[in-house]
Amino acid sequence: MAFWKAVKGTALIGGGAIATVFGLSQFSQYRNKHGALVQVQAAEGVPERREHLPTREQQIVALQSGGEFDVLVIGGGATGCGCALDAATRGLKTALLERDDFSSGTSSRSTKLIHGGVRYLQKAIMKLDFEQYRMVKEALEERAHLLHSAPHLSAPLPIMLPIYKWWQLPYYWIGIKLYDLVAGSQCLRSSYVLTKARALELFPMLRRDKLVGAIVYYDGQHNDARMNLAIALTAARYGAATANYTEVTQLLKSPDTGRVCGVRCRDVLTGKEFEVRAKCVINATGPFTDSVRKMDDEEVPNICQPSAGVHIVMPGYYSPDNMGLLDPATSDGRVIFFLPWEKMTIAGTTDSPTDVTSHPIPTEEDINFILSEVRNYLGTDVEVRRGDVLAAWSGIRPLVTNPDSKDTQSISRNHVVTISDSGLVTIAGGKWTTYRAMARDTIDAAVREHSLQAGSCSTMGLQLEGAQDWSPTLHIRLVQDYGLESEVAQHLASTYGDKAFEVAKIAQVTGKRWPIVGKRLVSEFPYIEAEVVYGVKEYARTAVDIISRRTRLAFLNVQAADEALPRIVDIMAKELNWSEQKKKEQLETAKTFLYYEMGYKVKTDQLTDRSEISLVPSDIERYKKRFHMFDKDKKGFITILDVQRVLQSISVQIDENTLHEILNEVDLNKNGQVELNEFLQLMSAIQKGRVSGSRLAVLMKSAEEKLRHRQAIPVDRSGGGL
Repeated sequence: MAFWKAVKGTALIGGGAIATVFGLSQFSQYRNKHGALVQVQAAEGVPERREHLPTREQQIVALQSGGEFDVLVIGGGATGCGCALDAATRGLKTALLERDDFSSGTSSRSTKLIHGGVRYLQKAIMKLDFEQYRMVKEALEERAHLLHSAPHLSAPLPIMLPIYKWWQLPYYWIGIKLYDLVAGSQCLRSSYVLTKARALELFPMLRRDKLVGAIVYYDGQHNDARMNLAIALTAARYGAATANYTEVTQLLKSPDTGRVCGVRCRDVLTGKEFEVRAKCVINATGPFTDSVRKMDDEEVPNICQPSAGVHIVMPGYYSPDNMGLLDPATSDGRVIFFLPWEKMTIAGTTDSPTDVTSHPIPTEEDINFILSEVRNYLGTDVEVRRGDVLAAWSGIRPLVTNPDSKDTQSISRNHVVTISDSGLVTIAGGKWTTYRAMARDTIDAAVREHSLQAGSCSTMGLQLEGAQDWSPTLHIRLVQDYGLESEVAQHLASTYGDKAFEVAKIAQVTGKRWPIVGKRLVSEFPYIEAEVVYGVKEYARTAVDIISRRTRLAFLNVQAADEALPRIVDIMAKELNWSEQKKKEQLETAKTFLYYEMGYKVKTDQLTDRSEISLVPSDIERYKKRFHMFDKDKKGFITILDVQRVLQSISVQIDENTLHEILNEVDLNKNGQVELNEFLQLMSAIQKGRVSGSRLAVLMKSAEEKLRHRQAIPVDRSGGGL
């Protein structure tokens, strides 16, 4: 009979015993469970933090060394990397294997919030559920830790709850004040009530009618994929042998005891198979928890019940720069959130059952539901257009059931640590915010079960990769010392922390007066080519790694990511010695990823060769006239040569590659030309709001007006509809 245990959070300080904490110097400070600051000496015997990060090839060699590891973690998400970091800093010989890339699954597709869970506190109070209360309390403590451990990747975020009925004002105010109270000394900032006028001043896009006021409270926000990577890199610097693209194909068991004693795995990049021996194997695979458990025992019942949340990204003008919005009671009972992130706006929902065996692909129905909810909160003067959806993805939360529960169908929001008869340790459930506590509980269980000789240190207070010498003004030094654009410098500082200098050092000279260095991958985002080179040093091995996890381009604008791909592949090919065939494969794989998993398909489906033309006769004549300004020969289509001729007549220069891209966006049958019918389909889609930001439409309108009025009008893809 398998041994099950739902692990409860435990205090790090109690009974007079002080758990040692290591940090950047000999001493470190953190708060105990009473909120008091405690200074403790760094634990003796903790491995030194490596100055130089081992390459992936060196990590593979370490895994194949033949020696036995104390702990081997399967899974490179937040929890798995957290387990590896916790084990390595306790002095345990640690390995971590991930079949894809670090944070390639759930951990990069979150809401980007670091939170305790306002709605869980509400349920705890309404149902007098002490376990829910403990979960919120622990999450709020871990929220403070996460904000401290990587301040360059995270920050407090004010979130507004709009109030549309007077009775809701005291109800929500009491709930939010209790949230502050539970946080105690870890409260980021006290919540407050806003009048209707003040709420509209801070969130001017908000719907005015029936608005009574609002309540603002504080949670945290982070760059989830980069945070996950920072945990993995920190674990590697403390001696963990971490390898992405290394798939576990079999659990090894001792013939004498039947206990799990290692794994057989395959290097996905080379195809080479090898064995890794370990005293303890930890299953931290999130939504894929049950597949690893069944490697151990085919008859074991499933415990993972995935829940999906669809997210869409819209232009930044849909929300204030530093104010989010959340409503815990939408039309279908789910939570809707509306958050600024990376100068864009994320909107989405939570908790919808899903099938983990299928790709998390957002559907048109999902996107339209979110847009309908967004329209409910924004004023009538703000047109919410389908074409403003720049990217879309579906995140999976691996909820778990506990067989020891009286109701075996009940889903636990907390994490569960289970140890099988053969000694396989599984950590499942939980959420991003509590990854460190989950890792702590998992390694505690592993140490007890396998009698491992581990140190008594804790990761509480430990700063992650890039945080040690980071400061809020670090970007100024990057501008002054290297001649980077201010926007690029701010991006590098908030992405890499003190490692931003290493990126700046390898940035290419632009040949311009300013900026001196830092060639952008795409014009409207601050990502530069040097980040691709540095991403390879951070274990990126595919183009998808770069566009989705080393940079966040795929999550911000799929079209921009698609345009950056050829240059990214060229840079990676040089760094990794790819053949022309390999480059072609990488390009196709990345395009497929964007098309299906990041919403490019549902975006391009808004304009197809089957799209209806629903324009009034006067509009059709107006657009035909505009089209024939370019199609002087009345061919019925326009080519790059036609566009270049018109642009030359109005003294506008656009390079040929960009023109190819502009026409290709509208060339629905991909025959190298834009036909009149395709142009009318485009203009019809723009009028309906299904398409926005079409460069060809803006360019042709600008050219028409300049020819008519002889005045320059800028062309910018980030513009909206016409």
